[in-house]
Amino acid sequence: MTEIWLAWAIAGVEAVVILAGGGLLLLQRRRINVLRNQIDGSRMRSRGLIASGKGAVLKVLSTANLVLEKGITEAIRNSIEDLAGWAQVEQPNLARLASRDGTITIFFSDIEGSTALNERLGDKQFMKVLDRHNKLISDSVKKNKGHVIKTQGDGFMVAFAWPEQAVRCAVDIQRGLTSVSQTFRHPIAVRIGIHVGPAVRKGDDLFGVNVATAARVAAQASGGEIVVSEPVRDAISRFPDLPIGEGRAVELKGLQGQRKIFPVLWQR
Repeated sequence: MTEIWLAWAIAGVEAVVILAGGGLLLLQRRRINVLRNQIDGSRMRSRGLIASGKGAVLKVLSTANLVLEKGITEAIRNSIEDLAGWAQVEQPNLARLASRDGTITIFFSDIEGSTALNERLGDKQFMKVLDRHNKLISDSVKKNKGHVIKTQGDGFMVAFAWPEQAVRCAVDIQRGLTSVSQTFRHPIAVRIGIHVGPAVRKGDDLFGVNVATAARVAAQASGGEIVVSEPVRDAISRFPDLPIGEGRAVELKGLQGQRKIFPVLWQR
């Protein structure tokens, strides 16, 4: 009889252990799932897969994602050419962002001399600069009803329905960067270029030409400068609060003939 009771006691203890172990296993699995969801959420946020407005515009390869995957050096190694090249390959649907007259305004920007700035400030301080820079641009784009098409490192590609929205956004950014430069005691010089053209896509050519032209215009800008193409200059000429300076003739890489670009006198 004693052996029977002992057997039952042992069985009872084993059952308690099994139940407790099963509970712990479930608890651990639950914790693992929570952590996995948090990690997946962080990855999604870091990649900037953000749906905004009706069109759910994708922000791909954000600064945070580049830093996580490739480090700070790769995060700042970008160019307006890279963004334009991505746009021609991925061909985001810009037509739905067009104005009533069927045109789309494309805006490119990046920090001039970002690699040298990173070396002067160090990685930690430079990341703080990038955070302030990126937030300033994102807030200005939202304020002026633009749509961020893509960010990479310190580069932005943005679409607007109307040229005046893009130019006002650019002015807000340049003025806002003045305080950022004062905070970090280093000049943060951003170059911005803007072009407007038809949004209707016939094959790849028309889309490619508009994006390429905007990128080439931006490449002509110096740090702290906003330059616009002639169609943008014509479109904003009726707005006295957006003064334009004398144009200069330039050759835009990959495009035939000379074009005129114009500086926006944002410091007035």
